[in-house]
Amino acid sequence: MIDIEGKENIIYMIATGKLNDKDYDKMLPALRQKIEKYEKINWYFQMKDFKGWTVHALWRDIMFDLRNKEHLEKVAIVGEKKWHELMTEAMKPFTDADIKYFDEKDATKARTWIATNTI
Repeated sequence: MIDIEGKENIIYMIATGKLNDKDYDKMLPALRQKIEKYEKINWYFQMKDFKGWTVHALWRDIMFDLRNKEHLEKVAIVGEKKWHELMTEAMKPFTDADIKYFDEKDATKARTWIATNTI
């Protein structure tokens, strides 16, 4: 499941469980709408009790990142497990964005970081 909020050029998402195509049918239009309006966006992505993606949803995520790498300015990944941090490092070659990992206890710091220098 994915919860989505937005403010100016920032999009906030909280993912729980396992993300699937239905979640991406909700996520991708929200991201595209922000990109169309602001050109460059900041993306806050928090994982709570996160179990990963279906194969097709992961593919859609990678393809979105590749196609929109110049539109992502900052990406804050907030997680609770070591593999979440490793996933953040694995994303870096696919985007020009400044990507940072934050432990769940530092979610407030992540929100502050992602909101600095907004349009």
